[in-house]
Amino acid sequence: MKAESMAPYLVKDIARIVNGRLHGESELRIDHILTDSRKILFPEGSVFFAIEGYRRDGHLFILEAYQRGVRCFILTRLVNTDGFPGAVFIVVEDGLEALQTLVAFHRSSFHYPVIGITGSNGKTIVKEWLNHLLQSQFLIVRNPKSYNSQIGVPLSVWQMNDEASLGIFEAGISMIGEMEKLARIIRPDIGIFTNIGDAHSEGFTSVREKIREKLSLFNDSNTLIYCRDYVELDEEVMSFASGKKIRLFHWSARVDAEVQLLKITGSAEESVIHLRYRETTFNYSIPFTGQAAIENSITCAVVMLAMGVSIEQLSRDMKTIPSLAMRLEMKHGINGCTIINDSYSADLSSLKLALDFLGQQQQGSKVIILSDIPESGFTEDERYFHIANIIKGSRADRLLGIGPLMVKYSTIFSSVGVNAKMFISTGEFISHFHPLQFKDEVVLLKGARVFEFERISQLLEVKLHQTVLSINLSAISHNLNTFRMSLAPQTRIMVVVKAFSYGSGSYEIANLLQFHKVDYLAVAYTDEGTELRKAGISTPMMVMNPEEASFSAITGFDLQPEIFSFQILRQFAVYLRSEGINEYPIHIKVDTGMHRLGFESTDLAELAKELKNSNLFRVISVFTHLAGSEDSDEDDFTFRQFERFVESANNLSSQLGYDFIRHISNTAAIQRHPQMQMDMVRLGIGLYGSGSPGQLLLQEASSLTTTIAQIREVRSCETVGYNRKGLLLRDSRIATTRIGYADGYPRSLSNGVGWVLIKGKKAPVVGLVCMDMTMVDVTDIPDATEGDEVLVFGKGLSVNELAQQAGTIPYDIMTGISQRVKRIYFEE
Repeated sequence: MKAESMAPYLVKDIARIVNGRLHGESELRIDHILTDSRKILFPEGSVFFAIEGYRRDGHLFILEAYQRGVRCFILTRLVNTDGFPGAVFIVVEDGLEALQTLVAFHRSSFHYPVIGITGSNGKTIVKEWLNHLLQSQFLIVRNPKSYNSQIGVPLSVWQMNDEASLGIFEAGISMIGEMEKLARIIRPDIGIFTNIGDAHSEGFTSVREKIREKLSLFNDSNTLIYCRDYVELDEEVMSFASGKKIRLFHWSARVDAEVQLLKITGSAEESVIHLRYRETTFNYSIPFTGQAAIENSITCAVVMLAMGVSIEQLSRDMKTIPSLAMRLEMKHGINGCTIINDSYSADLSSLKLALDFLGQQQQGSKVIILSDIPESGFTEDERYFHIANIIKGSRADRLLGIGPLMVKYSTIFSSVGVNAKMFISTGEFISHFHPLQFKDEVVLLKGARVFEFERISQLLEVKLHQTVLSINLSAISHNLNTFRMSLAPQTRIMVVVKAFSYGSGSYEIANLLQFHKVDYLAVAYTDEGTELRKAGISTPMMVMNPEEASFSAITGFDLQPEIFSFQILRQFAVYLRSEGINEYPIHIKVDTGMHRLGFESTDLAELAKELKNSNLFRVISVFTHLAGSEDSDEDDFTFRQFERFVESANNLSSQLGYDFIRHISNTAAIQRHPQMQMDMVRLGIGLYGSGSPGQLLLQEASSLTTTIAQIREVRSCETVGYNRKGLLLRDSRIATTRIGYADGYPRSLSNGVGWVLIKGKKAPVVGLVCMDMTMVDVTDIPDATEGDEVLVFGKGLSVNELAQQAGTIPYDIMTGISQRVKRIYFEE
């Protein structure tokens, strides 16, 4: 076996397993499964599943996968095979079901133990901690990060191979009927139910219904591990286990259990968990103090006891469980570089995920800095040959390898055509480092913790002050897909990335949106569009405020102007005529009540005449802007705007003699007025989980943090800050934080109007917000210390809540964050 499965499978065998009709003849042997045409590393030995979703049809990407070298496809309707010489097709009833069937067959070939994990929270942490705790005894196959969905689980279980000796897979569901499909793929011998809560409850009528659905993962398991302190879970497990030959291995702090939690002690840096198992009382320590970490660690301890690990080894190993930064960070680097820091783990699965993310970046050449990778199901020679081929498949421009094994196997990388330079240690790399070696590149840092790649990251990152805006790209992807799921399949989506993508960074967000194949982007001004084009963004783009001086850049960079007046229309006509350009795409804005920009209904006859009598333009879309779509008190006016727009668009289409895209819905209207979707919607601040409230379950994507520069004791009746506005009524501890109105923290939050979170507790603003600093009262947070993180907005204090404190709107807060504030982008 030379890949991440018991593969290779012959194509004819796959057709038989999935009960598909084979079209074409091929001796192709398949090692790899693909469901995403954007993530192709080994095209020659891959099968592409064209899965039909509500919003995305995989059949639309067959050509793209073929052009990138894939020659085997599983699909639900046969394409014209004449256009795909050398390709073989397997036609099935359902692409997702075929994927799951193939991997279920693959799973049946292996008989070593498999652990299956489900629950509301903690699945990924428990999985990763178990991997850490058991890796000295087993060669483990597990989900990459949180690949626990109907597609993610099959992609994870496909990694099972003969060399491994333990599988650990988590499973997440959102509705009835899903777990049965995952259960036949995972088939866990040992089951773990972490806990039960409100996460992902919208697809169930009750908590008990959700528990019963999740428990179906363990129908054929030998052992089930859970906490009895969740009363509903305990009752449902007892009912589930009745009549089954399944061992219940539970723990509790409240009732009798196999493992009894006696007490928790410790300090500010660690927790000591005291347990009793059978007749033995013992304890272990972990380097964490949070309740969730303690509970997850007990679950791991109970698993180890159930698997026969000695108490001595358990107590010793628990001290070493790592803090998992379950995210991949992207930061601005020196000399125009972008740094992708993924030192979370060093194994083949996470390397492929990191390379997927690297491949999404459009700008500049690509550099990989990679350490030795100790974990895999291969011999050492096979492992590094496989790594070399993965790097080659990524099409990176150069590899900088660090570690004795990278040096040892350097010839393997050169033999497959990888441009590589190797260093024996991180120290040697640093001794040869010069900033000018990196310019306008995307640099991926992928290293095991022992190699201390944070030292390299510090050399490559731009040095900015400690106020940081963190943007969760996974949350943005979630929000985009959530909005997509609320749209009719034929409705297109335009995403507005004006104003530096609402403060979140133009290129980084536009690049993610292009990766997710949105239909249109919208920018406010031409220079925003040209910068995105220069950075490699090719998605169709509308410029909302074109100016006469920018016409050359608009046509030169393939941008499409919004035309909102006769003046701008005629100016553009003069320019196009002088350049000999015909049929240029434009977007017409009509005014239906906003009274900001746009043609009035009385202008449409004249507008249609000018457009029809000229071959200079082609109207791509016609749209309007809603004035109060987020406000239920304005619904009558919103409906009148909609009626006016429909009438205007129909009128214009009739006079032009052709149709165009029609769009009226902004973020709030997408959520509140689904009947107004039309041909396209415009998504703005909702992409970031902010703005108008609605029925969609969005995730807030941004958090703004800073740090405490100094803490001082100030006596009662003293004042703090400018103009002596901060009068103290008690002896106080005052923390000076590294953020001010020059960073975008509103001065209106002065004198107790606003507050921040330190160690999860409120710290009110004292005195006036300064240009670069803000003072807060930490008297009631006695453990606050200099250097502590300060949450300005994020989890626990939303940007909506901060905007309310400041008497403004989230748009104002988000777009007001200064460019000097460091942006960090990450994927979870």
